[in-house]
Amino acid sequence: MELNDPILVHWFDADLLMRLGIAAVIGLLLGLDRELRGLAAGMRTHGLICFSAAAMTVSVIALYHALDGGQPNTRLDPLRVFEATGAFIGIVGAGLIVFSKGSVKNLTTAAHLWLTAVIGLACGAGQWPLVAMGAAISVVMLTLLRVIERRFFPDEDSTA
Repeated sequence: MELNDPILVHWFDADLLMRLGIAAVIGLLLGLDRELRGLAAGMRTHGLICFSAAAMTVSVIALYHALDGGQPNTRLDPLRVFEATGAFIGIVGAGLIVFSKGSVKNLTTAAHLWLTAVIGLACGAGQWPLVAMGAAISVVMLTLLRVIERRFFPDEDSTA
């Protein structure tokens, strides 16, 4: 079996720590809304998904470069990691969604997990403007829109 060369411990750097650390922190913050409301998939779930997506992205990018992915006649496709992440989150999200007593529950949580995975992928790729805008916009949508829903649509169930 032929393996890639190992990456030695002394190559551990601040960029890697920042990519993974920021993903973990943002994932935990995104899950805080769910946790405080007592809904499915709270802080730990969001933190783990965001961190895992970032770690997977870093690994794929590193392997792509280590195995000369940019060379002609190379069959490496790092975009498959994004496809795999989408499939996994789709399965988790489908498991969360419940139809009960004529209404659908946990749609927002399922969408929230997808967003968390996307932000984790962006952290792993070091796409900091996308990470910052994605985190900021999502926090605004989750907090501000909940206040608007409660004020203007009090009869509708906004606990998704």
